[in-house]
Amino acid sequence: MCGIVGAIANRNVLPVLIDGLERLEYRGYDSAGVAVLNGDGHVHRVRAVGKVERLKSALAAEALSGFLGIAHTRWATHGEPSERNAHPHVSHSGIAIVHNGIIENHEELRRDLSARGYAFSSDTDTEVIAHRIHMHLAGGDDLFAAVRATVAELTGAYALVVMSEKDPDLLVLARAGCPVAIGIGVNECFVASDVSALLPVTRDFIFLEEGDVAAVRRGGVTIIDARGAAQNRPVRRSELSADAADKGDYPHFMLKEIHEQARAVAQTLEERVAGGKLLEAAFGPAAIRVLARTEAVQIVACGTSWHAGLVARYWIEQICRLPCWVDIASEFRYRKPVVPKNTLLVTISQSGETADTLAALRLAKELGYLSSLAICNAPESSLVRESELTMLTRAGPEIGVASTKAFTTQLAALGMLCVALGKHHGMAKELEHRLVTRLIETPRLIEQTLALEPVIATLAHEFVNKRHALFLGRGALSAIAMEGALKLKEISYIHAEAYAAGELKHGPLALVDAEMPVVTVAPNNELLEKLKSNLQEVRARGGELYVFADPESGIVPSDGVNVITMPRHVSSFQAPAVYTIPLQLLAYHVAVLRGTDVDKPRNLAKSVTVE
Repeated sequence: MCGIVGAIANRNVLPVLIDGLERLEYRGYDSAGVAVLNGDGHVHRVRAVGKVERLKSALAAEALSGFLGIAHTRWATHGEPSERNAHPHVSHSGIAIVHNGIIENHEELRRDLSARGYAFSSDTDTEVIAHRIHMHLAGGDDLFAAVRATVAELTGAYALVVMSEKDPDLLVLARAGCPVAIGIGVNECFVASDVSALLPVTRDFIFLEEGDVAAVRRGGVTIIDARGAAQNRPVRRSELSADAADKGDYPHFMLKEIHEQARAVAQTLEERVAGGKLLEAAFGPAAIRVLARTEAVQIVACGTSWHAGLVARYWIEQICRLPCWVDIASEFRYRKPVVPKNTLLVTISQSGETADTLAALRLAKELGYLSSLAICNAPESSLVRESELTMLTRAGPEIGVASTKAFTTQLAALGMLCVALGKHHGMAKELEHRLVTRLIETPRLIEQTLALEPVIATLAHEFVNKRHALFLGRGALSAIAMEGALKLKEISYIHAEAYAAGELKHGPLALVDAEMPVVTVAPNNELLEKLKSNLQEVRARGGELYVFADPESGIVPSDGVNVITMPRHVSSFQAPAVYTIPLQLLAYHVAVLRGTDVDKPRNLAKSVTVE
């Protein structure tokens, strides 16, 4: 995996393929390749390790063009980053294939193919698919039937695009667990794993559904579903901007990025969960070996990323029953940590260039950690390059200095890490399925929560003239309270503090009066009754409460208690990502009313590259 582009047209499609790959670079990759059906009727393939720019240099030496083609950027899961492992992969008779996802039964299929005389030139699971398609073609199937027969044999997740010299007017697509869309043009069609790759050439798309196999020709599309029935999927017009650095209709990048979170979280989960299961190889080729040996977890991060790590500590300890420590990177280096045997170091950073986090990673390599895992939004960053394992978030470009979608995608990545660790430490398959389902549901819950914006925009007027604010939460939501306080202080310049609500009586209650708004997140979980008692302590001191409450919490508005009811009940695994949304919106609208520079708050930088 990680990026697919394809095209069939009455013009040279190579520029479309290359431009599409460049638009998918944010997803992360270590090699790139392209295959086109050239004028001589044969498939010609060019691959390169590294950036698309290197692929373009390799193509400059080739007289390559064609009306039919596929292209890919790969992030290694099976087989090291190398030209031989780069996509597209080919089999006999001019079959070429690109693939996103992970095929879990590839070793079994490889053994069977080897016994049938097939030779392999790569270490990938994808080449297995190419040879399997050829095997079915040799048995008399046409390309469409051969792809359908092949995907019926696959276990795992995939988005496939296949082309063959024998049918120069056809691309065959298949989807299970990984997205792929068809872009509709005038007597031409395009294919991509992300519609942003194709926005310069079309805005009209057909989205394949789970189990679909599609035949794409210049003149139209035929789709067969998982049951073998013909389907007429609707054509939808995309409203996305072709320029990720364009605010579009939003007044600020921050607001745009808040509203992009449902899609960003969904993209972070894509290709990594399927059929109620987590695909562990998404963390890298060594993931299964490392995760199986992990007996403890050390998380190191700064700022917003540190808050994500604090949430993960609750998940890892409660669900996986593994000890977990979370350190601020700038302090980690100076406390001379003792490293228990088989401890996995997890670093979290939006930019991957945070100086303190990088320094912590480099120090950790001298301290005997089992391995290092980077959770990061920047695929070419130093943090990613220097870590053994990687989970790339797919937030896309985040322009606003105050992090929003980078945070929620980090939570999604950490949720997957929790499941991955749990699978090696006694987690039942039923629990894995339930947690994966909760992760998949989260983007929809975020979308529903964004509908609270008009209510929150009105609420913001009550904060405009305040000088201080207090944020409260319990359990994993105490970290979300910290994140809410950070957002308010970053962009509105109102002093804000956050506490675990049970700590009120140990000092913070001295701050509470009628001029100190107290913001609370109140999901309906095992700590709700404890939280209600803490809120009574605030009211008894004359504090004004603003409670973002689960609809089943039983918290009702009263004098000094302002209740903003969340759209629906969410599980403890979903609550951190969902409850951070209204706090982001509150900070944003307060800052707008105060007239601050929302996207570029004073004294702050997007990437902190000095200690």
